[in-house]
Amino acid sequence: MPTVTRRLRDPDINPCLSESYVSTRCVAENNYDKESCSFHFLKYKNCWKFWNPPPMPMTAERDKILGAMGKMPY
Repeated sequence: MPTVTRRLRDPDINPCLSESYVSTRCVAENNYDKESCSFHFLKYKNCWKFWNPPPMPMTAERDKILGAMGKMPY
């Protein structure tokens, strides 16, 4: 597996891993019609906006932050 792919699948590097999987699966299930998956793309984009400011916390810390908020902020 290439290094870039491995890094994108690492939850410590990619905080929006689940949103990425959901949007990719949605596109594949809808015959690559991006309009029908716009909600998932927007959620993925908002996830990156939320977690992108440096420095990004590690996975365990992110889970604590989200737990304290009570729900997903995006």
